[in-house]
Amino acid sequence: MNHRLQSLLLLAVIASCRTVSDGNGKASDSDWLIASPILAQQIEDEAARLPWTHGFERLEQIRWFSMVGEPSYDTLLELCEDERDDVASAALSALGNTQDRRLVPYIHRIEWSKERQGGDLGLERARTLLNLGDWSEIPVLIRGLRDNRQYTRTLCIQALHGATGETYGFDAKADLTDRVRAIDSWEVWWRARTGEGLLGQSGS
Repeated sequence: MNHRLQSLLLLAVIASCRTVSDGNGKASDSDWLIASPILAQQIEDEAARLPWTHGFERLEQIRWFSMVGEPSYDTLLELCEDERDDVASAALSALGNTQDRRLVPYIHRIEWSKERQGGDLGLERARTLLNLGDWSEIPVLIRGLRDNRQYTRTLCIQALHGATGETYGFDAKADLTDRVRAIDSWEVWWRARTGEGLLGQSGS
């Protein structure tokens, strides 16, 4: 099935989404649009498969969840707390790709251990928030530019550039000296943006 046909079928299923109420006409506990039974089963099936997919198949699942959007939010937010970092990261990525800024406070409320928050999962949360328009964790991504792994540095600079339009000369493949120089520029920019640079000058 080609992507166009798949997208049309998915849109048709999403169109059947509904809100759920009990016998008294009260809305369900969910804050989001509730899927029809057919779509709800599809979401459940994809969530069950997610831990066991890799590479292109995993990327396709992330794209699928992003296209489903709101009816999948409860499931994705639950997956964000999965004990497996790659599963939680995939769920975060799908949420970020929706571009739905209503998700920001929900993502801030996700609780992980300090160790998980300080690792790759924290970087993914920062990327997700930035994709949703929340710049509060940009310092996490700037720190990620110092990572020893080129792939991680690339993801961080792509997120920063996508939001700000700037790179300050950072190249994930450059040698350490050039990278540090660019990171210093990013840190100066952030301090100036948050007023720390101005405060530092006035106190000198």
